Amino acid sequence: MKKAKRPVADDEMRPEYRASDFPAGFVRGKFVKRLQERSNVVVLDPEVTDVFPNAASVNAALRALAEIARRTAPARRRSR
Repeated sequence: MKKAKRPVADDEMRPEYRASDFPAGFVRGKFVKRLQERSNVVVLDPEVTDVFPNAASVNAALRALAEIARRTAPARRRSR
């Protein structure tokens, strides 16, 4: 015979766990904000991934574009 499942609220711990099983400073999602700020993941559209199949090809194209932009940018004048 199976046990009847009872709904568990998000903030309620299941009876088989004790609070002493977890460290006192345990906070869920503690580092999420820092990860999002420092993350360098870029999601490409599907039509772009057809042209650039891997990270190396994307980086090569961006380096070439940056070099073109650097060469064609007008020279900056120094302020006196």
